[in-house]
Amino acid sequence: MTMIRKFSPLLLSLSLVGAVPAWAHGEETHVKAAVPMKMEQKPWGIGGQAKDVKRTIEIKMLDSMRFTPDHIEVSQGDTVRLTMTNTGAVMHEMVLGTQVDLNEHAALMKRFPNMEHDEPYMAHVPPGKTGDIIWTFNRPGDFDFACLLPGHFEAGMVGKIVVKPSNGAKK
Repeated sequence: MTMIRKFSPLLLSLSLVGAVPAWAHGEETHVKAAVPMKMEQKPWGIGGQAKDVKRTIEIKMLDSMRFTPDHIEVSQGDTVRLTMTNTGAVMHEMVLGTQVDLNEHAALMKRFPNMEHDEPYMAHVPPGKTGDIIWTFNRPGDFDFACLLPGHFEAGMVGKIVVKPSNGAKK
């Protein structure tokens, strides 16, 4: 057995143990600067480009575990900048998705509360700060958003996005 094969499991274990502190929450936004995000089609749309934004929607994140507004309507094909302002004293996040996806992610957050977030359909927003999601709603339907930090989702920090079909498209 070569030395590399013999010590590979040990080295892997040590590298994973060393990575655990990187998952600590703190006041970080969990977004890597200057790293392009992969744009993957989701049932609720796809990450958008700033140059294509047609509308900005401002959303307040409250420590009463609410979003204001908590109901948003857009048209199919719209690229929207969602600007979230955390007016509270605790960290909040906004994650877009279907109810099934949000339930699955919420379960993961309970198991791994310090997991890193860097998808284009989510944003962590520290107290007193602002965060953006630029999203193209290219599929009609009723979709959801939520703060999935432990306890926030369960307390009702959720909202609804209705994507109205464009002319000629069926819902």
